[in-house]
Amino acid sequence: MQPSFKELTTYFIGLGAAEIGHSHKTYLAHAIGVYNDMKAMGGTDELCRAALFHSIYGTQGFQGFILPIERQAELRELIGDHAEKIAYLNCFMDRESFDATLTQLTEFDTIIHRETREALVLSKTDYADLVCIHLCDWLEQVRRDQRWDHRRDAYRKMAEYLGGSALASYDRVFAFEPMRQIVTE
Repeated sequence: MQPSFKELTTYFIGLGAAEIGHSHKTYLAHAIGVYNDMKAMGGTDELCRAALFHSIYGTQGFQGFILPIERQAELRELIGDHAEKIAYLNCFMDRESFDATLTQLTEFDTIIHRETREALVLSKTDYADLVCIHLCDWLEQVRRDQRWDHRRDAYRKMAEYLGGSALASYDRVFAFEPMRQIVTE
């Protein structure tokens, strides 16, 4: 039986991660926002659970809270094998290697583990789910952070790769970007 949203957030709170700061709000509020955005994009329940825990082990860009990897089995039991796998990949991918895959798509894509430097080969499904989670994560926070140019080409390529509601979400979020001031001499 799948855990309820309440059970998932209670677990998150029990870890002590709820009040950690993240992108001008709490880590829990951000995680719930990513979950809700994934749901709005039509993500499966499993992918929504991965979205909620997308940065639970810490990421290359967020180290504010890290669930020890020794508790991986516990999280996997709670959210499911695939959801935990996608959250793990999002946490441990080297972003430069991930961004490179966006221009070199093949049947299977390889990313680099940011700590061990091990090559991780992903199936098409895992790759698409990782792209979706990573894009949702950024779209949820970019308006607050106002870092519109952060890996912009990579995020646009993610949206185009996924198409449909992901591309529409990207366009909707980036429509809020302040007009760039053109300097003339």
